[in-house]
Amino acid sequence: MLQDLASAVTLPGLPPWTGLVALVVLLLVGLAYLLMPFSVFGVKGRLDAIEAQLDEIQTEIRTLALRLPEPGRGRRPPVDDEWVEPPPMARRAETASPPRHAPPVPPPATWPDRGGSRAEPRVEWPRQPR
Repeated sequence: MLQDLASAVTLPGLPPWTGLVALVVLLLVGLAYLLMPFSVFGVKGRLDAIEAQLDEIQTEIRTLALRLPEPGRGRRPPVDDEWVEPPPMARRAETASPPRHAPPVPPPATWPDRGGSRAEPRVEWPRQPR
């Protein structure tokens, strides 16, 4: 049975026992990853930091809850001030145009008028000897 397993995992070009050794090494590495504590991966440190933050938040909530007055006591009396109308808006705001959603479009570019002459030189072909 061991010989059948050794022949099944044999690596080509190497002695027959190397495949079995490679299989055992891979199994040990897999077992080590399964049994490894989470602190090696950094999870434990992050969990400790989150737990400390949670403790701080809980103590802060407790101190805020102690500062709050009990319901039914210490309420402020209702305000009896009369309503005052806000000042009227200026007339200018009514006549102003609504705000634009896009900037104004500039006029198209114009080229200076050159009096009808062409800017590039004229080529006469074939060239006339002088």
